[in-house]
Amino acid sequence: MNYMVHHVPPRVDASFAALSDPTRRGVLEQLARSDLSISDLADHFEMTLTGMKKHVSVLERAGLVATEKIGRVRKCRLGRLKLEEEARWIARYNQLWAERFEALDRIVEELIAGEAEHEQPK
Repeated sequence: MNYMVHHVPPRVDASFAALSDPTRRGVLEQLARSDLSISDLADHFEMTLTGMKKHVSVLERAGLVATEKIGRVRKCRLGRLKLEEEARWIARYNQLWAERFEALDRIVEELIAGEAEHEQPK
């Protein structure tokens, strides 16, 4: 059993699911610049208020966005989640892929050296 695949914390799953949508990633980019209302976000992305509420809800459940009702307006800001656990998960796979590519590079170098040795006149 591959430990990295089968033991991902549920929060990491929620984060990656939330980040899988380009609109939600765009919402995070907008909120990184300033807090915005759901209406402002809906206008920016040219979508319905209901559609944007759904996107914000997914981001909020993942801890990536926090909302606060101020009068009749629901303001959105970046959540407290810093994606540190997600970054560690990605780093483990980055290391795995780096090791595999290094091994592949060694094999290719050996094959090239073998071909060069084979092509030299005797």
